[in-house]
Parts: sequence; C-alpha cells; structure tokens
Amino acid sequence: MSIEVCNESGVAVDESLIVSVARYALDAMGVSPAVELAITAVTTEVMTELHERWMDEPGPTDVMAFPMDELAEDSRRPDAPDIGPALLGDVVLCPAFAKDQARKAGHGLADELYLLTVHGVLHLLGYDHGEPEQEREMFGLQNKLLADWHTSRAQAAAREAQHRSDSHVLGTVGLEDD
Repeated sequence: MSIEVCNESGVAVDESLIVSVARYALDAMGVSPAVELAITAVTTEVMTELHERWMDEPGPTDVMAFPMDELAEDSRRPDAPDIGPALLGDVVLCPAFAKDQARKAGHGLADELYLLTVHGVLHLLGYDHGEPEQEREMFGLQNKLLADWHTSRAQAAAREAQHRSDSHVLGTVGLEDD
C-alpha cells in the first residue's frame, strides 16, 4: 500500500501519523494492499478554489475526497492482465480551516487532521453523509476506526516501553536481551 503525503499548507503536519491513520483505516476496511493513496494538505485559498470548482459551494472546507479507480474485481475483463497498483484517489486536507474546528471540538489540530483523514478515506470508499442514516453509519465507522487506531498506537507504545525496560534490566544484570 502506497500512501504519499504532500504538505503545501504552510502548517506543520506530522506526515507519518497521517499515513499511519490512513493505512490503519484502509487495512481495517479490507482494502487491497495494491492501492495507492495521495493526501495533500493545502492552504485555505487552494481549498476554496477546489470547493467552489468541484462542489459548487462558496469558501473553504476541511477535507475533500477525489476517488479515482474502480477497485471492483468483477468489473475487469476476464482476459485482463493481473491488476497492478490502483489509485484509490486523493484526500485533500486544509489544516488552517481545520484548526478552528479542532478548537471548537476541544482537541488539537493533529487529532482533527486524523479524523479528517479517516473521513476522506471513507468518502473514497463510497461512504457519504448526505442522509441522516448515512451520516450515522459513516460517522460511527469513522469514530470506531479512530478509537481503534488510538488504541493500537497506545498498545504499541506500551509494548515498546516494556521492551526498553526489560532490556535495561537485563543489561544491568549482565544478561543479553534476545
């Protein structure tokens, strides 16, 4: 799975964690590891242009998703060559716009960007929130994916801390850590 992040926003963004949450969401949703995803962080001005051009709505927004390839295996011809990497699409984030949302939600910009990344990925996978039932489904899934990702990160950090502690103790008593 190839996930590229390009930060053109002028706002510091932890690209490795954006990739991590996107990869976690795609893996959890059972998306083929052959997909490619592009995530771009842009300025408010660029997001305004995109929002007006593609959604015909004024002003900037927090996230937009631009799906690309159809990943359905059954849509391919039987004599088609093996499927190569498929471009899932682009997620465009606007950190400057998201900053106010984060403040209103009572969390930091980083958490807002993780949420928006998952939100964009779900849009690429065909989820929408135009109707109340769709919104409940999409936002419920989004919240579950984020919570599970945070839990997996906390567990990995705890394992790493335990390993460091064990290594220190073993080193102190002259035993080598296998």
